[in-house]
Amino acid sequence: MQPGTRRKVKKVSGTNNLVTEEGSDESLLQTLSAVAAPEAGPESSETPAPKSREETRISALRVYGTHAIDLVAEGEAELQRDTLTLTADRLTYREPTDEVLADGNVCLKHDDGRFEMSGPSASFVVGARTGEIIDPKYAMSRIRPPREEGAQPRLVSGSGHANSLRFEGENQYRATNATWSTCKGAKPDWYIKAGELELDYDREIGTARNGKVVFKDVPIFWLPWAEFPLAGQRHSGILPPTMESSTKTGFGLSIPYYWNIAPNYDLTLTPRYMSRRGTQLGAEARYMGATYSGMTRAEYMPNDSITGEARSLASLQHRHWLTPRLYGSIDLNRVSDDRYFEDLSTRVSMSSKVNLLREGRLMYVGGGWWNLSGLAQSYQTLSPDPARPTGMPYRRLPQIALNATRPGEFSRFLGTSGLDLAWKSEFVRFVHPDEHRPDATRLTAYPQLSLPLHWPGFYITPKIGLHYTRYDIDRKQSQPDMRDSISRAVPIFSIDSGLNFERNTRLFGSDYVQTLEPRIYYLNTAYRRQDDIPLFDTSRYDFGFAQLFSENLYTGGDRIADANQLTTAVTSRLINPATGAENLQVILGQRYYFQDQRVTFDERTPRTNTRTDLLAGFSARMGRYASFDSLWQYNPSVGQTERYTATMRYNPSHARALNLGYRFARDILRDVDISGQWPLWGRWYGVTRMTYSLKDSKMTETIAGLEYNGGCWVLRMGAHRYTLREREANNAYFLQLELNDFTSIGSGGNVVSLIQRSVPGYGMINEPSGGLLKD
Repeated sequence: MQPGTRRKVKKVSGTNNLVTEEGSDESLLQTLSAVAAPEAGPESSETPAPKSREETRISALRVYGTHAIDLVAEGEAELQRDTLTLTADRLTYREPTDEVLADGNVCLKHDDGRFEMSGPSASFVVGARTGEIIDPKYAMSRIRPPREEGAQPRLVSGSGHANSLRFEGENQYRATNATWSTCKGAKPDWYIKAGELELDYDREIGTARNGKVVFKDVPIFWLPWAEFPLAGQRHSGILPPTMESSTKTGFGLSIPYYWNIAPNYDLTLTPRYMSRRGTQLGAEARYMGATYSGMTRAEYMPNDSITGEARSLASLQHRHWLTPRLYGSIDLNRVSDDRYFEDLSTRVSMSSKVNLLREGRLMYVGGGWWNLSGLAQSYQTLSPDPARPTGMPYRRLPQIALNATRPGEFSRFLGTSGLDLAWKSEFVRFVHPDEHRPDATRLTAYPQLSLPLHWPGFYITPKIGLHYTRYDIDRKQSQPDMRDSISRAVPIFSIDSGLNFERNTRLFGSDYVQTLEPRIYYLNTAYRRQDDIPLFDTSRYDFGFAQLFSENLYTGGDRIADANQLTTAVTSRLINPATGAENLQVILGQRYYFQDQRVTFDERTPRTNTRTDLLAGFSARMGRYASFDSLWQYNPSVGQTERYTATMRYNPSHARALNLGYRFARDILRDVDISGQWPLWGRWYGVTRMTYSLKDSKMTETIAGLEYNGGCWVLRMGAHRYTLREREANNAYFLQLELNDFTSIGSGGNVVSLIQRSVPGYGMINEPSGGLLKD
């Protein structure tokens, strides 16, 4: 045999056949003759045994052994069975016990290389997957399923080293004096160091005993016993502490415990200490079934050190498909006092809450074209500033609505797409605790009939309806000039029409499809007296393009604006013919009145002008990464701008975003808004959001932060200041260390959610962390 010639020998399960697969060497064949010769039997030696799934292949530069006892392979030795591969300088395979001893440069791989261990020596029972490897280094990977619809699966990897690693069956490992980290490389920035480390890849759970978490060679917290996920999934355990600091609460520390009760049930208990307030206990439970889901949350502070009172919060949300057609939901919220969120929350979105919803809802969907719903609704209204009490909305006890839509009726007789029939109706009982506010019942029925007519490049839709309402009002206090029983029937007629022109054009060196889309909308609504109807659920729509083409100026059902008006608008777009992307849009719109206004809202002066403000919108993509959007409301009667917004965005790549915005509303606000995320130097990123009121000459909200991407960890630090009232602001500070696919230490998930809400285009500089953080 020539030097370097490689011999391969295989063992077929159920036989003792060892067969050389390449080359010939008389001395080697003689050495193996006792092993290679088949025993006499009914099967001919010329008939090969069938190949088994448990086939074991052994290869080496030199192979020798004893029949049915052991086989020794030396020099580039390799053993293979299914997805398992074991290599070493020397392998000894004991056939009766299915055991292999490996010495020198041992490397064990299986599951297509997702599990790899190496060390100087090992013993291993191949079929049972039991044994031990000495002084191993190991790397293991698992696919994490997507957490959200549309997301992609992701590979989660971990590695480490130990004094010894025992194999305790398929997917079961136990190591002593071991480390574990999701960092790559021989010297990870962070790792778990444990006296005993158990890795259970059936449950995808790791267990560390007598351990600690080390970051940059500094132990940051002790783990006497802890379980952690191996594939970024939810798992029971004590979550790392969450720290906070704000003007209202002082320094805060929370240590949550997460209990993954079942795949569809979990519970988080959160003791929270606040240096200025005291101790609070919080709990949040989530659940999900095939036809229902929900969440309940509670917080309790037995004694606030500042107010001297007990403070609490309770919340319940439940959604349930009781039958395939019947849906129900409950949303209940309560706090102990008006300043609860302002005093105890560090988030502006929470501290600004004033109306807490309390409602139960049922809906029946019948036949796909009609539905019946019932609602009971009230609010807890908070007034944090006694000098400016918050108005309380009316309670609906109950509200019952029946709605139906039947498109395309009578198409056979009309020779068109047919008539669209619609019905909207409701019965509602309005109740208010204020003795100066009347209660009432309101019955509404609104049948509608429309005829959509479509041709290439043109459409017209005439529509007619009758809006009927009846009120029975309990005014609580006698008002002789006001009606208590009111009936109102308002006929409404409209015609909506539009054209669509297209042409090919070339601008700025590129080909485009340019559109011209004029639209005309005529509305005629009869006048009915309504000044003695109280406002139960009605307010005025914000003026905009959507409101230009609406039937009513008001929300709710207490005011039906009289109208004899025409709305005109024109839109033009530049569309990339290759991709269909819209590169530019310009839109202009205005409404013209043929009579003075008679129905008013909240005793305001009726309109007498013959046209509305002019609305103009402009949006454009400037290159691949920049965009500009603006909206302008101009009052031609007095020649001044009433409202203007403009936003410029630049987002060239992930984690690079710049935003500049300006908002103006006459006599209300004039703000400049700047936000962004950008690499600074090395692995450092800056994040900011600043909102400055030009009207009040002060900063209303500021976020300033730094992020550092360590590859397998991220550090976030910063501050958040926001105005509560005219002369009162809250300052909050955050510090978060996120260890990829393990956990987050510091200010918790609120930091990332705050930045995502505040900075459009913000991108996480690492993959989202799973670990001990809840989904």
